[in-house]
Amino acid sequence: MPKVSRDTATQGGDYGAVVDRAEEFGDYTVDFVTFREDIDHRPLLKGLPDDRCQCPHWGYVFRGELTLHYADHDEIYREGDAFYAPAGHVPVHTEPGSEYLQISPSDELRRTNEVIMKNFTARRPPD
Repeated sequence: MPKVSRDTATQGGDYGAVVDRAEEFGDYTVDFVTFREDIDHRPLLKGLPDDRCQCPHWGYVFRGELTLHYADHDEIYREGDAFYAPAGHVPVHTEPGSEYLQISPSDELRRTNEVIMKNFTARRPPD
């Protein structure tokens, strides 16, 4: 039976403001995410339909707080909360030091991450 931990994940990376450690298991990806800074994802999701994440996620908050904005409401997840985030959300606030696990369909996550990384790279100042 496959398994993964934050320490054994082979994908993802350290992006400064966020550390993402991931592993793909067939049709699903498990991500361990740690935020060092509060990040509003609205600029990073530009170019996706409605400029919102189109990938559903199931998760668990180990530490801190995560706020997801939907067209008609916000959802706040705190330490100890398990969550389901359907497509159409935008992470608008993540308390620095927050850590959570998310499980997502790999294909949808890959498409979303391609847009996020393109926008992230375009916003980064040159070295």
